[in-house]
Amino acid sequence: MTGGSSYVITLPKEWVKSSNIKKNDPLGLLIQSDGTLLITTKMTQDQAERVKEFNVSDVTNQTYLLRRLIGAYISGYNCIKIKSSKRMPPDIRVIVRRFTQTTIGQEVVEETDTSIILKDLLNPTEMPFDKTIKRMHIIVKSMHEDAMHALENGDRKLAEDVVSRDNDVDRLHWLVARQHNIILRNVSLAEKMNVTTEISSTFALISRIIERIGDHEVRIAQNILKLVDNKANQEIFDHIHSASDLALDIFNKSVGSFYKKDIKASNENIESVKRLESICEKINTLALQQKGVTAISVGYIVESIRRIGDYAEDISETAINYLTGIEKLK
Repeated sequence: MTGGSSYVITLPKEWVKSSNIKKNDPLGLLIQSDGTLLITTKMTQDQAERVKEFNVSDVTNQTYLLRRLIGAYISGYNCIKIKSSKRMPPDIRVIVRRFTQTTIGQEVVEETDTSIILKDLLNPTEMPFDKTIKRMHIIVKSMHEDAMHALENGDRKLAEDVVSRDNDVDRLHWLVARQHNIILRNVSLAEKMNVTTEISSTFALISRIIERIGDHEVRIAQNILKLVDNKANQEIFDHIHSASDLALDIFNKSVGSFYKKDIKASNENIESVKRLESICEKINTLALQQKGVTAISVGYIVESIRRIGDYAEDISETAINYLTGIEKLK
């Protein structure tokens, strides 16, 4: 303390040097949710430009390039440059268009014969985590319900539509992962989004689990397509619908208990998974009496329904872990 009303704090010399802080440079002090202070050289909440470059002169595997582009997007780069020493091959431009169509906020801002520049035009604060997760839940829920309608009615087009909707789930999951990575590098953005790094990590984990459930909805729909021409008996279908209804109920309740901050409901939900496993075992026993493609397809469908219950259990466990953690801070 200096004088009668001023307080002074000293900063580690190593940090000052590594951050290139000079005399009279301003520093920001951000109050965190747990009462600690964050000292930063970043005086604005604007995201600094991070550039990632790809040289595609000798690229022959377009799928690999797409994965690299998605990796750069999720990592939080807001400027991606694709360059070639010669004229850009048409198939590379096709991959770039596919990338911009399957990600949120990425747009081509400059293009020449040998280069393409992409910029992120989305303000992260415009897509709050909770709304994105709720949207993912609604999409996956509808995928599950429509898959069961397709099974009941032998509706090939509806099953194919379920498969196509997985792209919507993926792009929302990539957005959550991207925002989480940006927040880890820029804590001031977390304040602007009104979240903590802890809740950001929790949303990222739940997003990943829901994306996995979406993958199993696709697997169910793909195997339903095989059953359109190779139907199982009605008893198996009845048991599949029972297991399906229970799995969907567990999934809905797991997401609901997280948003309602209900630890007790999350715990009760976990106990329901045992009942689902029992029904699935009964279906597998009946499936062994079927022939060829029918038995295999039923087996895959039942396994995915069981896995949906397991992933929903993971959401409930994540909710318990998070809610217990914030209780300790009270």
